[in-house]
Amino acid sequence: MKENLLRVKKPRDWYYWIFMAPALLLFSLFIVAPTVGSVYYSFTNWDGISPRMNFIGLQNYIEIFTSARFGNALKNTIILTMFVSVLENVFALALALLVDKVIKAKNFFRSIFYIPVLVSGIVSGFIWKVMYNYNFGVINSMLRGMGLENLTQDWLGDTRFTLIAIGTVLVWKGVGYYMIIYLASLQSISADVLEAAMIDGAGPWQKFTKITMPLISGAFTVNFTLSLINGLKIFDQINVMTDGGPGFTSETLVYLLYKVGFNEGRQGFGTAVGIVLLFLILILNGAQQKFLKSREVQL
Repeated sequence: MKENLLRVKKPRDWYYWIFMAPALLLFSLFIVAPTVGSVYYSFTNWDGISPRMNFIGLQNYIEIFTSARFGNALKNTIILTMFVSVLENVFALALALLVDKVIKAKNFFRSIFYIPVLVSGIVSGFIWKVMYNYNFGVINSMLRGMGLENLTQDWLGDTRFTLIAIGTVLVWKGVGYYMIIYLASLQSISADVLEAAMIDGAGPWQKFTKITMPLISGAFTVNFTLSLINGLKIFDQINVMTDGGPGFTSETLVYLLYKVGFNEGRQGFGTAVGIVLLFLILILNGAQQKFLKSREVQL
């Protein structure tokens, strides 16, 4: 009987390919083909314009791993990614816990905290660049108004504060998005579980660490994965606020790719940087996924 059913179903399998064909075609044209092409370009000295490109083997990759500029960009990328990933998730969870406890106007507070997410990266960069301005920026003006002029800084021009200033903008912009994910996870926790813990004598901290945190572990995996990927591909705010400066203080891997590929006419080298960044994202994301998923609680 089973063999007869299999014979009936098999001839219809080709129908699946008809429905998948448009998506597969688009995926191949805009994802697979450019990726394969990029791998080839990374072994050439193509300038991005000339129809001629010379195959130079591993020369671009050798230059990458012996270049002080690449090492600096890698360091900046990791520092910013760690700074943003940790603070975004800490503040997002804190806001989600606060909003979850609000009885009235919950949607209002949810919307207020989410508004920065809707602001484009370019616009947010311009807004904060003005706020960071040494002469007329809001931050320094407030410090002067409070009699704390000795604390005023050239926030984007001083190499001690550049990465922190950019990271602050990224946290401000992204925290609302992750808050929504945490809030949805918090609201999925059964009130009966929390009530049972309270009856057993669990305090607020015990309920949070022993019940709430394990039950929203899936949200941690999602949010840390997204913040890691977004941190590794930071571009918009750096382009608007610092242009990678002062010097190369705020140049990240994505910005290095852009500068050498388009401004310096070294498309082959820039593509090689992109390939290295791709593998970096895959490795870090894979390690993080394995670590976080092993701590998820299965309901």
